[in-house]
Amino acid sequence: MRLLQEEDRFRQERSLAARIQKAKLPWSWTLDSFPFDQQPGVNQSQIRSLAGLFFMDRSENIIFIGQPGTGKTGLGVGLLRKAILNGCSGRFYSAQNLLDELYASLADRSTPKLLQSLAKYDLLMIDELGYLTLKSEQVNAFFKLMDMRYGKKGTIITTNLDFSDWYDLFQRKPLVDALLDRLQHRCVTFRIDGPSLRVPTSGG
Repeated sequence: MRLLQEEDRFRQERSLAARIQKAKLPWSWTLDSFPFDQQPGVNQSQIRSLAGLFFMDRSENIIFIGQPGTGKTGLGVGLLRKAILNGCSGRFYSAQNLLDELYASLADRSTPKLLQSLAKYDLLMIDELGYLTLKSEQVNAFFKLMDMRYGKKGTIITTNLDFSDWYDLFQRKPLVDALLDRLQHRCVTFRIDGPSLRVPTSGG
């Protein structure tokens, strides 16, 4: 009996290690390590409630809007890590890398396969959606991905752009209208209006 328990524990640990590696988490941040006391722009109780992961059961999205350094990425990574520790599949992408990967997939016509793969993650995090120079093919692929995940899987997006600025980013009003309609239908939005948490280093 004890041997079976050890084997089961080993399999669980190996599965967790594989999920963490596949998620490409950029830092080992957790919600417990987030400096809530230094960021008055974040409601700690609201964030803690999200850690129950009920938003994933409802296929809701989470969008963190705020200036650089305010903790958006830390909160998103903390939630993504929590989901992975609880047996979910997840993936972290910087917005630029995701859009570049989608564009590169056009060359060998692997875009449908890539989109299917990305759509299956229980939780997908897209970090730093900002003023990027986008080609129309990238915009189309991104919107397709969001449409495939809508109502099925949750997505975390961090951005320094309020929703009204997304029109300038994507330059496709009808598509942005449709995207925002889907995102905000099942969405928890946090606007972080607080100080930068990045401590200046000596010498600049």
